[in-house]
Amino acid sequence: MHPRIRKVRLLRRLRRLSKIRGLARDERGVQLAELAIVIPILLILFAATAEFGRFFYEYTTLSKAARVGARYLVIAPINDFERGRVKNLVVFGNVSGTGDPLLEELDVDHVIITAKNELGEEQTEGVPQTVTVEIVGFTHKPFFDLGGLLKKEGWSLAIDVKPSVTMRYLLPTPLV
Repeated sequence: MHPRIRKVRLLRRLRRLSKIRGLARDERGVQLAELAIVIPILLILFAATAEFGRFFYEYTTLSKAARVGARYLVIAPINDFERGRVKNLVVFGNVSGTGDPLLEELDVDHVIITAKNELGEEQTEGVPQTVTVEIVGFTHKPFFDLGGLLKKEGWSLAIDVKPSVTMRYLLPTPLV
């Protein structure tokens, strides 16, 4: 091969090699690659924070409602009429049971009221020692259900929310 052709080929190879070296030093587009890696992680963190906030809101709302119901009961006579009023108070925020429930899908069937004596046995007559208001069967409905998305039931964020409040009954004699 002619020396001049060799020289031209060598120069072309060197130019190509210098372009490749230049690309290795070029940082254009690196931010886009980093963004593609970080955005899914940030979205998962945002969704987890939002779900935790919603669950915490539901739990505190239900526990405050149960506390209000227990406070109402500790100074009221324990009878079926008052139990119905307390269930309305827990679910709707008023004893008449009008308006919207505090949380969607919450109804009076979720509220359980028990009066117990000093031995911890349920009491239907006389003066109870304690009064308990429980909310059972209420399930948190997540927006971003990880278990549903991945089809793994153990990872589901649909969790039962079941607060309960027990208070000492304050009336020394039963009201009739």
